[in-house]
Amino acid sequence: MTRAKAGRRRQRGTIDRLPSGALRVRVYGGQDPVSGKRNTLVEVVEPGPRQESRAEAARTRLLNAVDEQRSPRTSATLDQLLDRYLETLDVGATTHRAYTRYLELHVRPFLGRTKAGAVGAEALDSLYAELRRCRNHCSGVAKRVDHRTPREHECDDRCRPHRCRPLAPATIRHIHFVLNGAYSRGVRWRWVSVNPVEFVSPPAKPPPDPQPPSAGEAAQLLNEAWRDLDWGALVWLFMTTGARRGELCALRWSNVDLDSGTLTFRRAIAQDGRALQEKDTKTHQQRRLALDAETVEVLRDHRERCEERARTLGIELRPDAFVFSLAPDGSASLVPGSVTQRYSRMAARLGLDTHLHNLRHYSATELIAAGVDVRTVAGRLGHSGGGVTTLRVYAAWVSEADQRAASGLGARMPERPAGPGSEIERVRRDPRSARERLAVELLERIESGAVPEGGHLPGVKVLAAEHGLAPSTVHRAFELLREWGVLVGASGERPTVVAPSTEDDRPAASDTEVREQPTLAAATAESYFSVVVRGPGGRRYPARVVTGSLADPSSFRAHLLGIARMEDPETAGDGEAWIGDFEIEVVPLASPDQTAMVFRW
Repeated sequence: MTRAKAGRRRQRGTIDRLPSGALRVRVYGGQDPVSGKRNTLVEVVEPGPRQESRAEAARTRLLNAVDEQRSPRTSATLDQLLDRYLETLDVGATTHRAYTRYLELHVRPFLGRTKAGAVGAEALDSLYAELRRCRNHCSGVAKRVDHRTPREHECDDRCRPHRCRPLAPATIRHIHFVLNGAYSRGVRWRWVSVNPVEFVSPPAKPPPDPQPPSAGEAAQLLNEAWRDLDWGALVWLFMTTGARRGELCALRWSNVDLDSGTLTFRRAIAQDGRALQEKDTKTHQQRRLALDAETVEVLRDHRERCEERARTLGIELRPDAFVFSLAPDGSASLVPGSVTQRYSRMAARLGLDTHLHNLRHYSATELIAAGVDVRTVAGRLGHSGGGVTTLRVYAAWVSEADQRAASGLGARMPERPAGPGSEIERVRRDPRSARERLAVELLERIESGAVPEGGHLPGVKVLAAEHGLAPSTVHRAFELLREWGVLVGASGERPTVVAPSTEDDRPAASDTEVREQPTLAAATAESYFSVVVRGPGGRRYPARVVTGSLADPSSFRAHLLGIARMEDPETAGDGEAWIGDFEIEVVPLASPDQTAMVFRW
């Protein structure tokens, strides 16, 4: 056969009879862009009536698909399609890592070696059914044991008989979205002709079930957190701003304006294993939040503590220092995972079943309960789409509404705990480490007179052997006593005991030296009120938060007119003759227990 005839035959396609009697239709589909090999479209026509005619129709259909560029150009496997999709996927590092892990655990072992074009809706339905049965894909193996570690070990109570647990519906939905994105790209690249994922339904999205802490639980959490003033300030800010943990970890003092009472979220800290990355916010937009007076005071006190620590060490707080940092100069951010773990341990100590993200729910529910509109709530929380109203352009905020949101939430916050008077008092009351416990015991010896002024404490090795501690722990306890002013002497020398200061030795602060903490009531009682309008027949309309002055009751008249016209337009017609049928009930937002005042016109 000449080369020209072979080329024409290849273009026309071939029909061959198989030993089983079936006809195999083969059409050349071009060069495979993945493997570089010849791509052949094959279809088998089973024996039966008009078999030759059906084979000719199949060949014509395949040829038309090739001519119209509707046929798949490759015989690549699903693994190859997923690899190529992940290479082109533009998402954050943590999201990319999660998607890769989902595919490695739950998709590639079952369908990875199958040709991408051969995966159909039935195969995907079977995959989802397996994921709903057991997340470990145990295949029904009897007497299987889930060991605590894959390494050699002696089994204990942590190695238990296997129990099938389904994969979470949210995780299956994530897998569905990844597969749908991969096949959509595959159709665009002409690796496959159709997207089978479009014919498969993922698990239904569960209804929203926010579980914010109650007012009593919020007070418990704050009182426990305030045992450490820096940690208490962080938890306070979580409650008042509703910010994501990565956003608060990335917050810098340059983004905080205490004079105007505002802060701006521009960046976030993302954690990928042990690696930290500073990136833009989740919605890729910055947002500016107004703060209530008490939150401003919390941040001002926190700033003073940070500056005092830096001065004690002879350094300065960096201009771009992180607001919350373990470094004295604020050069390093907190680790988001560590923040979550510390909060979970704190909640567990209190016997509360809650986690850090619930504080965002707390902020949202308290804002809505205070009468703040959904648009403003969505903006404060940084939601790109939040229910009825999606706020995408932060410049479109109404400043008055944002200020009302800040004051409304501040009014519903529990009272800020007083906190420990000093670090030494906190350690004496609640020592949290071996170093602190040893320091407290040595301080009690000095105060009791067992070690006189000018004397010396036992040596490091003696104390280490006596208490079963490492010498480094004893050294650190001595350093703590030096910070308290009980020991003097350079490091490396045997320290000398000095007389500790007592409460009687401290000068009493005069009334003029005591700084009054500005309260939220003093800042808002004259400006913000919760109002309820009552119409004909005693009908009550939803409460709102408005501005006004009790010294000028007429300042509430415009609010009554506006609410009545919006809620009952038929009764509240043109003019103001109808206003006598309505009355407005006013309660200061900062004093919700105060008796309501009623005004009529």
